[in-house]
Amino acid sequence: MKVKELATAADVTPDTVRFYTREGLLRPSRNPDNNYQYYDAEDLRRLRFARKARQLGFSLPEIRQILGQADEHHSPCPMVRDVFEQRLAEVEREIAELQQLRTRMVSALSAWQEMPDGTPDGHTICRLIEHWDDPATCSDKEH
Repeated sequence: MKVKELATAADVTPDTVRFYTREGLLRPSRNPDNNYQYYDAEDLRRLRFARKARQLGFSLPEIRQILGQADEHHSPCPMVRDVFEQRLAEVEREIAELQQLRTRMVSALSAWQEMPDGTPDGHTICRLIEHWDDPATCSDKEH
C-alpha cells in the first residue's frame, strides 16, 4: 500500500501516516525504482494500534516502547497496566485541579457582578482580579 492507501484503510490522513513513519512506528519498504514507500498489513496493524493507544492517553515514547517490547516478543501488558494506572492517577489529579479552578472562576464571576470597574491608580492593576475573593474591599473604595 502507498501512503494514501494506508491512510484510507486506517481512517487517518496521509500526514498522520507520514508522521508515524518519521517517528519510526511504521516500517515501510522502499521501491528502488521510484523510491516510493510501501506499507503492508503489519504497518496497518501498528498504525491502528498507535491510534488506539493515543486515544487512551499513551504518549508517543510509550507507544514506541510498547511496540518495541512486542517486536522482541515480550509482553508489553505489564508495562501498559503500570503506565496506565499512573496516567489515570495524573488525570484524576488534573480533573480535581480543574474542578477547583472552575469553583474559583464561578466565585470570581459572581463577585465581579457586584464590583465596580476601577482604573489603575499606581496601587492596583485590576481590582476584579486583585479582590475577587474579597468584594467588600473593592466596593467601598473610590475608583
